[in-house]
Amino acid sequence: MATTSSSMARTNQRCRARARILVVEDEPKVANALLDGLEDEGYEVVVATTGERAYFCASTEVFDLQLLDLTLPDRDGLEILTALRQRGVNLPVLVLTARDRLDDHVLGLDSGADDYLVKPFAFEELLARIRALLRRGRHVAALRHSVADLDMDLVTRRVRRGARTVDLTVREFELLEQLLRYEQQPVSRDALRRSVWNEQSASTTLDNVIDVHIARLRKKVDADEPVKLIHTIRGIGFVLREGEP
Repeated sequence: MATTSSSMARTNQRCRARARILVVEDEPKVANALLDGLEDEGYEVVVATTGERAYFCASTEVFDLQLLDLTLPDRDGLEILTALRQRGVNLPVLVLTARDRLDDHVLGLDSGADDYLVKPFAFEELLARIRALLRRGRHVAALRHSVADLDMDLVTRRVRRGARTVDLTVREFELLEQLLRYEQQPVSRDALRRSVWNEQSASTTLDNVIDVHIARLRKKVDADEPVKLIHTIRGIGFVLREGEP
């Protein structure tokens, strides 16, 4: 029993380590406390202190969850949230705010938030809500991804484009899974380096390797197809979507 518990603990730690959280908070003490606390729990954390920075990060990088303060120095948090949802960015968003009226809760949820937590809050409750949102996100997108006539089955590991089967290597399959998971969102080379190659440090050489694999993947997925799905966004990375980005 002790061995099983230990194994489960290691598995949970690995799952947390894969989760990347964007913390949007302009108050330095709160931002630093969240950064330290979440990193101690094994999460990878990026902090944005302005609305513009938050919007840019959420639009150009891959995250599993966003913690969003509503009162920001340049743009209101709900404005950021609404703009992201309109762009098709569907990562789970947990609003952290001092606004505690019922109307504020309703407005936040109607604007696209997945959960709402009023400051001050217990850190243990925040962690519980984060785990719940991450479980929900993984469950919804766990078994199948598709866009246009491209379909990926994660159980059978079969990929089809229309009526034809797309034969992929293991690395190509993992790359396509990341692009499909974040459909319509730009996925940077940094994100692919971390998620597919499990490499945390920047490497120009690995960037070249990523480009080669993307070129091979694009040839297999988009070859002879009138509608191209895999696109390069200069200076950012790649995006999978129907039509030009």
